[in-house]
Amino acid sequence: MTDFTWTRKQFHLPMGMIYLDGNSLGPMPKAAPARIDAMLRAEWGEQLITGWNASGWMAQPRSLGDRIARLIGAEKGHVVMGDTLSIKVYQALAAALQLRPDRRVILSDTGNFPSDLYMAQGLVKLLGDRAELRVVKPQDVADNITEDVAVTLLTEVDYRTGRMHDMAALTALAQNKGALTIWDLAHSAGAIPVDLAGAQADFAVGCTYKYLNGGPGAPAFIYVAPRHADVVDPALAGWLGHAKPFDFSRDYTPGAGVERMRVGTPPVVQMTLLETALDIWDRVDMADVRRQSIALCEDFIERVEAECPQLKLFSPRDATRRGSQVSFRAENGYAIMQALIADGVIGDFRAPDVMRFGFCPLYITHDDVEEAVSVLTRILRGALWDKPEFLQRKAVT
Repeated sequence: MTDFTWTRKQFHLPMGMIYLDGNSLGPMPKAAPARIDAMLRAEWGEQLITGWNASGWMAQPRSLGDRIARLIGAEKGHVVMGDTLSIKVYQALAAALQLRPDRRVILSDTGNFPSDLYMAQGLVKLLGDRAELRVVKPQDVADNITEDVAVTLLTEVDYRTGRMHDMAALTALAQNKGALTIWDLAHSAGAIPVDLAGAQADFAVGCTYKYLNGGPGAPAFIYVAPRHADVVDPALAGWLGHAKPFDFSRDYTPGAGVERMRVGTPPVVQMTLLETALDIWDRVDMADVRRQSIALCEDFIERVEAECPQLKLFSPRDATRRGSQVSFRAENGYAIMQALIADGVIGDFRAPDVMRFGFCPLYITHDDVEEAVSVLTRILRGALWDKPEFLQRKAVT
């Protein structure tokens, strides 16, 4: 049983703040500053370049990948860290298309995160008539998995609404039609139980700065199923994906298994930060997280609908079809969110009118829910959002 009283104590939560935006950026583990200081002074400072061997920097992408594998139901040795989520999406897409050379369609949906679609659009532009991106409504994905689809590119949890795709069902359907699957777990990893191996997913990607608390710019991960790991051809043939990078061969030979999906130099400082977060996650059971997350979300929805009827629920009402976030639509939603933030309740906004609230049981309680709704109610009843400073759009919403 996960001790959420203990996990809450492991994070730095600013005094007077209720943080409901871990679905965008998780809070800092309290152990992070000391761990980074030690890494900078004792490792980089004293070891310099010998730290790659002496402190295991080069092995971090795989060792951290194995720790994340437990949280996403992946086989050990088939998750590797590094680079950004967009790069990992591109890698997975290119690899999948090469595994299905007789097909050309990438199938995605309108609820997918725009960056995933941008990566697909760029790859299609590069490949010309050898590839096509087909985008349908989320509820129409199943009906559009046809014999010409090479790969589905889907985000399991919709970033705006929290709506969940059925990974197991859609993966089985795609594979029965001869297609491969790529799952983006950006809003799944650390938020809901994921079972990549059980679903027999082909590829998965995700970020670590949201629910996993790796810090701003924390590296992404990629999963390659065991049946594909030694045959995928990485489109981004990076130095550290080479079988023997320090032989400095002029020709590329892919590394063994998922190692070939490495590209650039590991971001050691960021991975060290992620280690401190995973020290907490190592003591967490995802089934416990899911139960408590649903309870928090249900509590929030009930209170908001009772006190703030002008807000309209945008997330699925059925908790089994919803991730660990709740979204409401509101006229002047941006200004309302800015007023909330100014009053210490942190959520975020997604155009055109969506107010998002993330619920991570590792540091959010029912008392936080009650206080957050109390502040929201006061802002709406007093129209306290209607001020010039709240109406002015900022760079990050």
